[in-house]
Amino acid sequence: MTDLFSSIGEIRTVFTLVDFYQYIKTVEYLICLAFFVCFPAFYMYLNKDRSGKTAQ
Repeated sequence: MTDLFSSIGEIRTVFTLVDFYQYIKTVEYLICLAFFVCFPAFYMYLNKDRSGKTAQ
């Protein structure tokens, strides 16, 4: 797991199509994870009224 986080943003040399697909899939999963974490917080921020409570 630490290897994954230490290699984020690093430019890699890809030798085979399988290596390329694995790298792209990892980046895609990280983007999806960021979306699933950030979207609920953003949605709650958009639906708050001025008193600080969630609108219903």
